[in-house]
This record gives sequence, C-alpha cells and structure tokens, in this order.
Amino acid sequence: MKQFSLGIICILCFITTACTISYKFNGASIDYSKIKSISIHDFPNNAPLVFPPLSNNLSEALRDAFSTQTRLDLLRNNGDMDIEGEITGYQLTPLAIGSNALASETRLTLTVKVNYTNKATPSENFNKTFSVNRTFQNSQTLNDVQEQLCEEMIKELVDKIFNATAANW
Repeated sequence: MKQFSLGIICILCFITTACTISYKFNGASIDYSKIKSISIHDFPNNAPLVFPPLSNNLSEALRDAFSTQTRLDLLRNNGDMDIEGEITGYQLTPLAIGSNALASETRLTLTVKVNYTNKATPSENFNKTFSVNRTFQNSQTLNDVQEQLCEEMIKELVDKIFNATAANW
C-alpha cells in the first residue's frame, strides 16, 4: 500500500512539473504568419504651438513599443503594417477660474492624427485622431511641467495607438 501511494505521489509530482503554461499579456493580436514587418514614420509637429522634442520623442516611443512588444521587423518603409501621422494639436486651455478671476488650473492637450495601413488585412486600415491631456496648477509654469507632462501624454498616446493597431481594440 505504501509503495502504491508513493508511486501515485511520484506520478503527480512528475505531471505537475512537466506541464507549464505560458501567457503573454502585451495585448498584441498579430498574425505573424501574414505580418512580418512594420514601418513607423516620423510624426512631424504641425501644431500651432510647438514643443521641439515632441515629434522625435513620440516617433521613437512608438518604435520602441512595437520593437519590445512584438516580433515585427522595424523597417524604414513598406512594412506589412505602416503607421504614419502628424502632431496636429498642442494647446493650453485655462480651467477652474479662481477667486481672483484668473485660471487656477490649465489643461495641456496633445492631439495626433494617425494613418494606419495593414497590407495583410486592409479592412483594419484607418485614419484616426487620438488626443490626451493633463492638467497642472497655475502655481507652476508650462516650462516647469512641460517635459514630465509630455512624457506622460506620449506614453498614453503610444498605448492608444498600439491598442488600435496591434491589439485591434
């Protein structure tokens, strides 16, 4: 009886250690048998108000997201997936008028127009506008918070664009 119980325990231990399941939760739903590459063009800054590093930071953040979260080859042009666009808005809006009739908060909004082409599945192609914003207190100047807010907004925009293209959300 002890040998039988010991045998069952050994078999169960072997089964539980031999089987492993691996999940990857990056949200990508790319058919790698059809799609092998992506091209992400620079996003020129065509907004009336310009923060010089914004264009390069957004373009590079998009490239980084696709190179780290997918197995796609990053090409300069003619990828199976193609993302191009432009920064169309970068604006300040006064909010929350204080007791002295001046705004106590300001909203910084970043708007990007994206043209997405999927050669393997043309029905997924789109032209969309994505917009994100952050609010800051008027006790701070835009110069004080601009870099941090842009970093946060770029991260959010990259997530939105990645989800709309690679995750089909």
